[in-house]
Amino acid sequence: MTAPTGPTGPGTGTRGPAPSPPRQVLVPLALAQFICSFAGSNMNVMINDISADLDTTVQGVQLAITIFLLVMAALMIPGGKLTDRIGRKRCLVTGLAVYGVGALLSAAAPGLGVLILGNSILEGVGTALLIPPVYILTTLFFTDITARARAFGVIMAMGGVGAAAGPLIGGLITTGLSWRAAFVFQALVVAVIVVLSRRIADPLPPEPTRPFDTGGAVLSAVGLVLVVTGILAADDNGWLMAGLLLLGALVLAGFFRWIRARERAGREPLLSTGLFRDRTSNLGLLTQNLQWLILMGVSFVVAAYLQVVRGYDAVRTGVIFTAATAGLLAASLAAERFAKRRTPRTLVMTGFAVTVAGIGTLLAMAGGSPSAWATTPGLLMIGLGLGVMLTPSVNVVQSSFPEDQQGEISGLSRSVSNLGSSLGTAVAGTVLVADLAFGSYAAALIVLAAVGCAGFVAATLLPRQRAPR
Repeated sequence: MTAPTGPTGPGTGTRGPAPSPPRQVLVPLALAQFICSFAGSNMNVMINDISADLDTTVQGVQLAITIFLLVMAALMIPGGKLTDRIGRKRCLVTGLAVYGVGALLSAAAPGLGVLILGNSILEGVGTALLIPPVYILTTLFFTDITARARAFGVIMAMGGVGAAAGPLIGGLITTGLSWRAAFVFQALVVAVIVVLSRRIADPLPPEPTRPFDTGGAVLSAVGLVLVVTGILAADDNGWLMAGLLLLGALVLAGFFRWIRARERAGREPLLSTGLFRDRTSNLGLLTQNLQWLILMGVSFVVAAYLQVVRGYDAVRTGVIFTAATAGLLAASLAAERFAKRRTPRTLVMTGFAVTVAGIGTLLAMAGGSPSAWATTPGLLMIGLGLGVMLTPSVNVVQSSFPEDQQGEISGLSRSVSNLGSSLGTAVAGTVLVADLAFGSYAAALIVLAAVGCAGFVAATLLPRQRAPR
């Protein structure tokens, strides 16, 4: 399926002349995905260093990580919608600027509060602004399904490498310099992306007069915040957790009623309800959520266990994660070849099956051997499994809608994925920090394996072959 190349419909402008997308256009987009994924995982190996330097606890660092992921999830849908008003490239550059300021503020943080402001809030807001344009521009530039699979393969590979290699790169920087230098590194990469993004020409004109659904943006953000906060409260107060989850569900239900009412009144909502009527897209969104939940959950659980229970330093912990990085990179870069030979359904099913097997291997070998390298086979399998299915899930969702809905679906897609990342850290962290011993480590991995099984079931419901539009 290819995106239409003619007029985009009333109120959405007309596609201008767009040259064939050169490789240099893909480089800044892939680097942007890399640095945002890196930011979500590199702090996992800084737990001891940050908690000691800022006089906080493991739970405090976990809170900072989770808030960062939560802010991304809560603001990604409004961020995707803003691309229509201010333009995709301008939204990308603005997000990079906000992100860079947050990284520098985090590097100079005197305490946990400033770290949360810089890393969790500003970097989270910056990411919510810059990530939707990455996926919108990729979809608009690469209209052939094979070329799009290749492009998304590169972007998802860089995102996966950022998430999986974050512990290694962060560990090397933390041990060689300090944890603060890791944030300076992020700011430097952002500066490089800004320079490279000058080569990108926005294929669609911005529409500054296009209405923005502020009420819908507030309701969606508040609902997502309440849901994840409720999960974080699980280890403190069961009643508080239940209350927050219920309140979050009610707010999200109110959000859907809000957008339906705006549509009936002929006003543009934050999200079109039509986005939720495509069964294949809905299943793709669900698998995306579960994939990132597993990726971030495994990253947090293994990193915390190795550092806190086994006493490994940041570098040793990061080196162990190279197995997952290698598997994820190899599988993601083969996305184009996989897309030619297998359907998305087959790839996603295979990915979840290999990932669950990897979690089982990780649990069995790590529990039966004192060697750090006992985790390598399991992490390698997890990386391979996730790499196989990340790209087809994204491609299924993005390719389900025409170009005039790319802003909405990109924001929704990234919000769902980042909500999965938030839930992964929150759920796994809640189980783990209750008792930092092997029993809690095993329990957290079993929970993640169960999530993988649910993802496999969802993948079996995908159509055997996506019919072209």
